[in-house]
Amino acid sequence: MTLPVILITGKRGQVGFELERSLAVLGHVVAVGRDECDLTNTNAIFSLLERIQPNVIVNPAAYTAVDKAETEVELATQLNATTPAALAQWTAANDALLVHYSTDYVFDGRKSGWYSEDDTPYPQSIYGKTKLAGENAIQASNCRHLILRTAWVYGVHGDNFLKTMLRLMKEREALSIVADQIGSPTSAALLADLTAQLVAMYWRTANRASFAFGTYHAVAEGETSWHEYAQTINRLATQMGWAFRVTADAITPIPAHNYPTSTQRPANSRLATTKLRTSFNLTLPPWQQGVKQVLTQLRAGAQQ
Repeated sequence: MTLPVILITGKRGQVGFELERSLAVLGHVVAVGRDECDLTNTNAIFSLLERIQPNVIVNPAAYTAVDKAETEVELATQLNATTPAALAQWTAANDALLVHYSTDYVFDGRKSGWYSEDDTPYPQSIYGKTKLAGENAIQASNCRHLILRTAWVYGVHGDNFLKTMLRLMKEREALSIVADQIGSPTSAALLADLTAQLVAMYWRTANRASFAFGTYHAVAEGETSWHEYAQTINRLATQMGWAFRVTADAITPIPAHNYPTSTQRPANSRLATTKLRTSFNLTLPPWQQGVKQVLTQLRAGAQQ
């Protein structure tokens, strides 16, 4: 079987960094960052695609500065909506596959239970609205696509909540963390490995037009609050030999309104993954497993 040409955008991001590893065994991977292609320039995007001629496009590139998006609307719209639309247009015209990542922010976070893919999006922020616009553009193109909605992403590479907590726990003797926002911490490595599984399944399907394209929720199993997440980081890291000034018991729960931000965060970011499991027979690990793996990697790196 001929191996696919796979294009990855945003190679310096948390997920893009892991995708280069996970997809390398599946085909010829071309990973690009800002230096290789300006994703705010549609002509540059089309020029890259015509030169690479990918069979699969994996697009983790996005504008993710949630608060800054409220004032940088044009840039957020370009990267989160216009760029995916251009990728989808080329994908549709060239019988390729587009894998795109979206977010829990497409929902308002007010539902009492888990969000399914059938729930109506109602974003409350510019970030959420632009990500939903990207989803809609991909769907309207009728290209072969997988939209993976995820949440609370962290990893070894880049800035994220887990790494911020590790730093603050060394600097401070007490922390106050929001306890009334619920979600599923999801490692970039898990998203990358899941993507590799899906791409492999697609490429091996005899009749690719019959593949189960569409929108799927992709988060680690289980749920937690930011407060419990921080306590878990502290306890697991302490067991591995990290030394902190703050203990898990000294991490105080606070309501979100005590930690004001310019953008409203969803109180409920729980995304049900039933559709992903039943469509592809894939089991997603508990969120604590990913935290352990990333802490182990960070600890090993710190000791080198």
